[in-house]
Amino acid sequence: MKCLILAAGYATRLYPLTENFPKPLLKVGERTILDWLVDDIDTCGAVDEYIVISNHRFAHHFEAWTATKPQRITILDDGTETNETRLGAVRDIELAIEASSKSSPKGKDLKSPLLQEGTGEAFLVIAGDNVLDFSLTHFIRYAQEKGTSCIMRYYEPSESKLLKCGVVTIDADDRVLRMTEKSPTPETHWACPPFYYYTAADAHRVGQGIAAGCGTDAPGSFIAWLCEQVPVHAMEMPGRRYDVGNLQSYEEVQRTYNGIIK
Repeated sequence: MKCLILAAGYATRLYPLTENFPKPLLKVGERTILDWLVDDIDTCGAVDEYIVISNHRFAHHFEAWTATKPQRITILDDGTETNETRLGAVRDIELAIEASSKSSPKGKDLKSPLLQEGTGEAFLVIAGDNVLDFSLTHFIRYAQEKGTSCIMRYYEPSESKLLKCGVVTIDADDRVLRMTEKSPTPETHWACPPFYYYTAADAHRVGQGIAAGCGTDAPGSFIAWLCEQVPVHAMEMPGRRYDVGNLQSYEEVQRTYNGIIK
């Protein structure tokens, strides 16, 4: 399995901290946000390579970070240099998946085992700016047991917050019936955090989803399209997610996060 980490954003709401530095490499305690995520996922032994998608401005910061890590990590530069010209999460996902099955990705020659023909591997896709008090290994095991593409869900009581995120409707067996991104009339209180598991077959449907008109900015837009094509299941999130979105939320996670992952 490959773990694809979305880290190509510009985090403008965290300026000046992120004006010249990537949000996923901000520290929480003595470790970066990416350290918390990668080191946790690595405990399950299911991921053979981590692919961090960066913009061009911040790629060198991630390259320096990889030198401190024992895991096999590839930095994929999406070529953008401003918030206004960013590709969007779904197009970044498409770029990485295409790179994983070709001899060289678009625009950059990366020497990496991920560039082998016909890998046919599943993808764990995560946002690189979240800190968790639970292990993502639970989600990996859930997806492997289901044998389908999967997402996570959590109960969001706030109506105003539901308007700003992906919302899912599920059946009694956790199957996703519908998913909407930032709907003005959300059907349920089940919100979707940015953690996804794509089967090998579904990973190669991303381009098809884009061609069919799915949104490209929010990563959940692909799932909203995919769940209408094939079975997708949703695991209830077993703990708390700290979303580092602005200066206030970053200060909060620094104060409250204790590093205990269950």
